[in-house]
Amino acid sequence: MKILHNKIFETLRMIEEENLDIRTITMGISLLDCADLSGERARQRIYDKITKYAQNLVSVGEEIEMEFGIPIINKRIAVTPIALIASSSDDKDYTSYARVLDKAAREVGVNFIGGFSALVQKGFSKGDKILINSIPQALSETERVCSSVNLASSKAGINMDAVKLMGKIIKETAYLTRDRDSIGCAKLVVFSNAVEDNPFMAGAFHGVGEPEVVINVGVSGPGVVKSALEKDKDAPLDVVAENIKKTAFKITRAGEIVGKEVSRRLGVPFGILDLSLASTPEIGDSVARILEEIGLEACGTHGTTACLAMLNDAVKKGGIMASSSVGGLSGAFIPVSEDEGMIKAVQSGALTFDKLEAMTSVCSVGLDMIAIPGDTPESTISAIIADEAAIGMINNKTTAVRIIPVYGKTVGNTVEFGGLLGYAPIMPVHQFSSEKFINRGGRIPAPVHSFKN
Repeated sequence: MKILHNKIFETLRMIEEENLDIRTITMGISLLDCADLSGERARQRIYDKITKYAQNLVSVGEEIEMEFGIPIINKRIAVTPIALIASSSDDKDYTSYARVLDKAAREVGVNFIGGFSALVQKGFSKGDKILINSIPQALSETERVCSSVNLASSKAGINMDAVKLMGKIIKETAYLTRDRDSIGCAKLVVFSNAVEDNPFMAGAFHGVGEPEVVINVGVSGPGVVKSALEKDKDAPLDVVAENIKKTAFKITRAGEIVGKEVSRRLGVPFGILDLSLASTPEIGDSVARILEEIGLEACGTHGTTACLAMLNDAVKKGGIMASSSVGGLSGAFIPVSEDEGMIKAVQSGALTFDKLEAMTSVCSVGLDMIAIPGDTPESTISAIIADEAAIGMINNKTTAVRIIPVYGKTVGNTVEFGGLLGYAPIMPVHQFSSEKFINRGGRIPAPVHSFKN
């Protein structure tokens, strides 16, 4: 009984003092049966299906928050990539599908809905091209819709035609949302090796290999990990890694309990638990501060990549020990605007764009929530995407780019997004051109180690 009481008090402390929370419960919904030759009928089916399955998602989440005492910050929905559904129709623009997703999300009360997406790692279908060209208008007209494009994989290589196109799409999205500091780009992710069960936005979509409906949970606890490391100031790094692993184990257990209870009450299968250390702008809830607790004077200095590699690996090991349902991305996110330690490191000059790129080779995802000058050329943005896609392709891991060319702002300015999206200093990019490289188009072939059959 004493051990049980200790565990209860430990969990309460993690919640009250160390920012432990369930970052999101995300309901995945298959829309494959909503496709129709009539776009109007397809959109009505989409709306009806989402509002039917997700009608109690928010209320059940709030009930469990009250009963368990664990904050559930976001309730979200991920759907089948809309390019797959809308391609059955003869529609020439898919913005109306985004409006329906937004309307459904508003009706059921979730804060984001992901899946205005296309999978083009090996080429474009008719629906893919239409969807991608619809992204700027769709994100400018909607509040809760998130969009993603997967344009590379370790098996297929990199679709450089899509890379070039996405530089243009990101710039157009920034312009159309210029009155809100180009926030539309904060809802758009470009992937290499995208996963089908990611509960985190803006990159969540419901993969075609997933069940009809499923609950996936994202849990987070950078503050908990940092607090655990504060007790071992001079411990060797193998001990540090073990402490991170044990802490991740505890966080995972708490998240799985919540996820399975949500699943039970909604009568929906439980899918995966994504144990990603997802930071917030709050003091004490930062991945950068964990790295500094390990011994770096500032995040971004030499040794940062090694520290992050150890952190990411230990988090995964702890999660796998605690649950057989760990999936999604699981590891450590390194967004700039959403992590107060990262923001301070950029402002001090310790953390540069190039160092962030190096860190993405060992973190959960990639270049995330980075604000750059609004006059950055399309080709430079495309080249940034290509670099990140190459890291994912060669290392057989998920990488992504969520970059925001803030219209009308430049290096020295700061942009405020608010809420969990936080704020960010505008970071400089290289001034030398990549345009000739990007204009070649075509495909970068898959690496030799992709042939594993």
